[in-house]
Amino acid sequence: MRLRGLVLLLGWTTGAMHAQTAVARPTWNNQIAPIVYKNCTSCHHAGGSAPFDLSTYAQARRWSAQMLDVTQSRYMPPWLPAEGHGAFAGDRRMSDAEVAAIKAWVTTGAPEGAGKAPAAPIYSSDWALGPPDLVVEMPQAVPVPASGTDLFLNFVLPVPLAKLNRTRWVRAMEIKPSSPGVNAAQVTHHANVIIDRTESVRRQHPADWQRGVPGMDILVDSGDDFDPDSHFLFWKPDSTALVEPSGMPWRLDPGNDLVLNMHLKPTGKPETVRARIGLYFTDKPATERPMLLQLENDAALDIPPGDAHFVIEDELKLPVAVQVLGVYPHAHYLGKRMEAWATLPDGAKQWLVLIEDWDIDRQSVYRLAQPLDLPAGTVLHMRYTYDNSAANLRNPHDPPVRVKAGNRSEDEMGHLWLQVLPAPAKPGEADPRLALERAWMENRLRKSPEDQIALYNLAALATAEGDNAQAETLYRRLLAHNPKDARTVTSLGAALAAEGNWQSAQQQFRAALALDPSYSDAAFDLASIDMRHENLAEAEQLLTQLTAAHPQDAASQRLLAMAYASDGLLGEALIPLHSWGQLAPADPEPHRALAQVYGQMGQATEALHEQRAVVALSTSNASDWNDLGVMEARAGNKLAAKKDFERALELDPTLSAARANLSKL
Repeated sequence: MRLRGLVLLLGWTTGAMHAQTAVARPTWNNQIAPIVYKNCTSCHHAGGSAPFDLSTYAQARRWSAQMLDVTQSRYMPPWLPAEGHGAFAGDRRMSDAEVAAIKAWVTTGAPEGAGKAPAAPIYSSDWALGPPDLVVEMPQAVPVPASGTDLFLNFVLPVPLAKLNRTRWVRAMEIKPSSPGVNAAQVTHHANVIIDRTESVRRQHPADWQRGVPGMDILVDSGDDFDPDSHFLFWKPDSTALVEPSGMPWRLDPGNDLVLNMHLKPTGKPETVRARIGLYFTDKPATERPMLLQLENDAALDIPPGDAHFVIEDELKLPVAVQVLGVYPHAHYLGKRMEAWATLPDGAKQWLVLIEDWDIDRQSVYRLAQPLDLPAGTVLHMRYTYDNSAANLRNPHDPPVRVKAGNRSEDEMGHLWLQVLPAPAKPGEADPRLALERAWMENRLRKSPEDQIALYNLAALATAEGDNAQAETLYRRLLAHNPKDARTVTSLGAALAAEGNWQSAQQQFRAALALDPSYSDAAFDLASIDMRHENLAEAEQLLTQLTAAHPQDAASQRLLAMAYASDGLLGEALIPLHSWGQLAPADPEPHRALAQVYGQMGQATEALHEQRAVVALSTSNASDWNDLGVMEARAGNKLAAKKDFERALELDPTLSAARANLSKL
């Protein structure tokens, strides 16, 4: 009985051993092809970013030894975050079973196997989401030399005004960073898109913006309005289209530029780059407005040669509750270990990201698999460790040298960007992003008391909150360091005007235009002051120049029309009024103004046409219906006038003018 039992047991065990042997000898057709197609061919395909193709068995067998090396070391697929320290969408780590299967396949001779492999994925070289609604491109091709150091350049891609005559909301974007026929990944390491709402890069770099402004990072002027809607617009070789989450498209206005911040690398032969960006619009404006926060401590970056464990840290206390949507750690070649976490008000630790072996060549934005809720009072932390020793194979200096913060690739940085979505404000509460911006800027000032960015943004916040005296103090503090900054001079003028000191404001605006005659904000603000204080000649001159340079600026067209009308030049007012109406097709106000001007000019037919346009756009304004009724009555159409007055009284039974007009009929 024991022998029989032993025989049965051995028979069962032998079957299991056969099963294990079958699994231990995977084949391309049955086990490996699905793993490769899932994890590798997004880059390793014909025309892809990787140096060789893995779409077929023959190709994979040829490169099988390299596949074994890079998967066993976890160098591939490229993924820097450590497991268990944050859950991210698109996690590219292979499972232990997948890594083991590739090892078993290679070590047993990389067999093809019986049957047929699944079909390989097909990768289109065209736009991933189909033809874009708008394509913008660099004004000219830029050469990349065959050899030498990497290039870090910033290119302005103007948005054609003829194709963007109103505000649009961008739901998706695809970046094609190289000329057609050039392998993008071989020339471009990564790229970021920055929205320049005031054409500030063009103004600051008039000689360089078309051929590329040098620098790993660049600052743009977002204008005087508080505008923190923030998105990660980041391209890397395996990127396709960047699709924004539901409710979170980003805004693109007429006159905005897109600035492409590019890391270019020589390929061994001369190349040219002429990037294109495809934009996909939606008719639905944003209902959720994220914000980018930054932890950094570049001021502490002064890394001695040979120091293999140089540490910088930063922290930021959240004044409001937020959801964390994504993180983007950034350093240069000396970065080694990057840690980011949140300490909750109860003391609990919540990891945001941990990278144990930083590699600038594999950096990326990491979007959380699920939003992470952090209550008010949470403290965000970052801790970065740098290795400036000869043992660091990525060290750009041999022998090592002292390295400080800077925009060049051989300098260093220590930044952690977080995309957060603040909890919505309750009725009567201020925009929570104001509190986040203030906490962030005050944190910058604690580390660097004369930080120009922090001072300017705090001054802009003070203006937004109505504290114009504080704004004036901060702007004057900035001008003590840089008295020739036209932007700050203009902002000081705006603060003075808000305080009621219009004469001093006027002086500041004129001073700003003397520093930069093309600075449109100063011209507009000076014209506005002139309008209020009857200096119509200067206002008309400024606004004529401004609308000629920026014909898509609806506010300037409106103000020019008001200046002409105030000066009695009704015929001249018609052109900017019509331009205003074309630029703001959903706004009834330009049609109201046109109806009034045509009426004053005695052109009753034209006035009636514009008033009908008013009520078509503003159906619930009782006064508009009353005015239309008056015009219809004067034109002899008493039946239409009666209906208009009755409609006005339906909307507002207390409107005495409509009741009196109805009685007159």
